[in-house]
Amino acid sequence: MAVVAAATWVWLGMVLAISFLEAPLKFRAPGITTVLGLGIGRLVFRALNIAELVLLAIVGIGLLVAPGGAGAVWLAAGAAGVLAVQLLAVRPALSRRTAAVLRGEDAPGSRTHLVYVALELLKVGLLVALGVIALS
Repeated sequence: MAVVAAATWVWLGMVLAISFLEAPLKFRAPGITTVLGLGIGRLVFRALNIAELVLLAIVGIGLLVAPGGAGAVWLAAGAAGVLAVQLLAVRPALSRRTAAVLRGEDAPGSRTHLVYVALELLKVGLLVALGVIALS
């Protein structure tokens, strides 16, 4: 379970650092326009999502090799489910809006970011719980 714990805490750290620190702060940096911030955000979140998939695979393999009980499996499945919703439903909607802004179009406001943040908070809770169980 040490590998599961390590992958979970790394995953949690990446989500916290990027979603709750880098993403909002980049728009406060001097000289960063909305277009530039969105372009950077696309690259950063694409990299984060790839890293999350790799870490999820490590967690999954770790749970197969050294089962941690039903609680760990359910928490990992919950985090996987949240990530799947983000990647398959929310990110495409955000990407369409970002692409429109990057093309110079006047894209209407969207609550999709709030949905993404809510899912990130849920994922953070699941990862904290999984990390604690994996260390037990």
